[in-house]
Amino acid sequence: MPVNAARVLFLCTGNYYRSRFAEVLFNHLAAQQGLPHVADSAGLVERCWERNPGPISPHTFAALAVRGINLELVRAPRDVNESDFALFSHVIAMKGTEHRPMVQARFASWVNHVEYWAFDDIEDQAPAVVVPQIEVRVRQLLASL
Repeated sequence: MPVNAARVLFLCTGNYYRSRFAEVLFNHLAAQQGLPHVADSAGLVERCWERNPGPISPHTFAALAVRGINLELVRAPRDVNESDFALFSHVIAMKGTEHRPMVQARFASWVNHVEYWAFDDIEDQAPAVVVPQIEVRVRQLLASL
């Protein structure tokens, strides 16, 4: 990885919907723009893969497809672990009021190293509203790196 490349980790509760959309979109746009940056994502709930009915939200899958990003292989959700915080130059949690307490509870020494965004989960706001907002923020992030 080039020295000037940013490594971004997107966090959400289950690594199923918001963080996965941000990760895949970020990587797609970075590659499209010839940028060396790379993103990953993880869930803050332990054993997050057990809480989801599949590897990725159908809302995320559909939102990516509409943008011309087709996923052939989809990995299972993964838990964040302590070492992730040191490996990534930017760690972003998708919703501060939801995720700051989770980071505090599991990774207290890292709570102030995380950037907290404000994107609601599916039970609080429709994906049709949230997904375009995440897209704008991911594009802004890429432009700032």
